[in-house]
Amino acid sequence: MDIQSIKNRFGIIGNAPALNYALQVATQVAGTDLTVLINGESGVGKEVFSQIIHALSSRKHNPFIAVNCGAIPEGTIDSELFGHEKGSFTGAVDARKGYFETVNGGTIFLDEIGEMPLGTQARLLRVLETGEFIRVGSSKVQKTDVRVIAATNKDLLQHVQAGKFREDLYYRLSTVPIRVPALHDRPEDIHLLFRKFAADFANKYKTSPVQLDEEAKQLLISYPWPGNVRELKNIAEQISVLSPQKLISSGELKKFLQPYTSNRLPVLVNTPGSHADFSNEREILYKLFFDMKKDVTELKRMFFDVLQHPELAGQHPHLVSELKEVRSSAPEIVHPISIPVNMPAGGSTVQPVLMTPDIHEHVEVEESLNIMDKEKELIIKALKKHKGKRKDAALDLGISERTLYRKLKEYDIEE
Repeated sequence: MDIQSIKNRFGIIGNAPALNYALQVATQVAGTDLTVLINGESGVGKEVFSQIIHALSSRKHNPFIAVNCGAIPEGTIDSELFGHEKGSFTGAVDARKGYFETVNGGTIFLDEIGEMPLGTQARLLRVLETGEFIRVGSSKVQKTDVRVIAATNKDLLQHVQAGKFREDLYYRLSTVPIRVPALHDRPEDIHLLFRKFAADFANKYKTSPVQLDEEAKQLLISYPWPGNVRELKNIAEQISVLSPQKLISSGELKKFLQPYTSNRLPVLVNTPGSHADFSNEREILYKLFFDMKKDVTELKRMFFDVLQHPELAGQHPHLVSELKEVRSSAPEIVHPISIPVNMPAGGSTVQPVLMTPDIHEHVEVEESLNIMDKEKELIIKALKKHKGKRKDAALDLGISERTLYRKLKEYDIEE
């Protein structure tokens, strides 16, 4: 089957080279039983690619199931995937088959694989390597023949370096990697998709489809689309329902687009042997604040050393010049004191140095800027703000509810 036929069959719109290449890889790997790892931002349509692979495989007449690993609580995900025996845990009133048992002979799509707990990752690795699994609460080994397609919007290699994802599982999953391009990487497809969605919603709501003027088209293409195709579809539906005009101007379109500020911080690269994981902007900011605090503290210590040992003043001439600048910009907060400075020829002179009053009382002990402490503090604040509602707190923190649940246990936070 050629690429265009696949697009028509699965409703895929666009001709971007990156999209066509991803489809080509999917069709080539579909006829095999190789494990596939689909990478891409949230909202790009990774599940559609898993359906394409299954539909074009020899397993197409057997079951297909999509499992969102990030939506299943950590305490029950093993039971969901591998099943459990009666009485194996509280509430297990009957034995239950897991997905790997019920989908035997078919395909299982594991979305958000990066959210899977480490213990479950070990069980999954065994299934991939030997086709064997054990129900929770059982000692009987069972066999299954299931093809696994995984997907993630995370950098799994970064998770591996941080100890959050098994390295052996990563390489076992990514036998064939497929990268689904983000919408901002295929600008030539944005207007095509909008027209398709507008036509679909016009048919749904029994009205004529909305259209964009030239300025609105350019605005649509230049918008970064952080929510990708899912966000574009939502915008098209909003405009179709709420706009009084059928020809949309850029001014009208702006009413429906979310305010967007570019926030591209410098990339921090882990040094060899470091296990720091700056996977989100909050942790990057903590790192930057921590480095700034160290610089200020070091400057204070150097100046305090000069006060205690005046003969060291000649080793830090930059302190004198910097303090002179402070005096010129804010003379009311400093006063001069005299410190002997050793001259290169062996003599000495008296050099005025500017100092804030009561310097000894203002030398601060460096506060803790440990990322884990700050993360725990933010979680506690979010729970208090939302009166213990985990879902709202997780949304405010920008993490999944399951991740919040894991953090509560990790930090021993009482709700």
